[in-house]
Amino acid sequence: MESALYPGADDPDLKLIETLLWDGARFPRLPLHAGRMAQSAEALGWAFDLAAFRAALATRPDAPARVRVTANRAGEVVAAFHPLPPRALGWRIAVCPVRLRSDDPWLGLKTTRRAVYDRARATMPIGIDELLFANEKGEVCEGTITNIFFDRGKGLRTPPRTSGLLPGVLREAMACPEEVLLFGDLPMVKIWVGNALRGLIPTVWA
Repeated sequence: MESALYPGADDPDLKLIETLLWDGARFPRLPLHAGRMAQSAEALGWAFDLAAFRAALATRPDAPARVRVTANRAGEVVAAFHPLPPRALGWRIAVCPVRLRSDDPWLGLKTTRRAVYDRARATMPIGIDELLFANEKGEVCEGTITNIFFDRGKGLRTPPRTSGLLPGVLREAMACPEEVLLFGDLPMVKIWVGNALRGLIPTVWA
């Protein structure tokens, strides 16, 4: 049965996604990835098989890799290993003109329903590494492939889920205090972006 909160959850092409780091010896934060996929499946009313998730990761290369794990509504899990992206020492950022809706429940799930992010990345100006989204209330949310972290002089903070964003695995592992960051305050804070694959990346405005 389709979840009333997620119209479109019965789309046969829809899949849950997790993007993991294989460092050549282990999968850092593996329980957080599995837990998030399980929670997302439950929210959609889908099956989730933890044993199938682990089995999909059982055959892996010797070298470090980016791992894309997908799961469908039947609980079938597939893992694909790809070369790691270059290490990011710093990213140039800009603001995306598109606004997210803080009440959109899909923002809290990592799925193949990513049109708004994919369009933003496809039109990203040359020289820009990441775009930051804000919501309809002028609150900063997240990047196209990262969560946002900031410091206004009181230590590292991250926007709350109520602003409309994915609960990223790196974000959950770091357990930073949550604090609303208004769009107009961006020039006054130091910003990092990050995810479980790339870690925490310092930024500069383009």
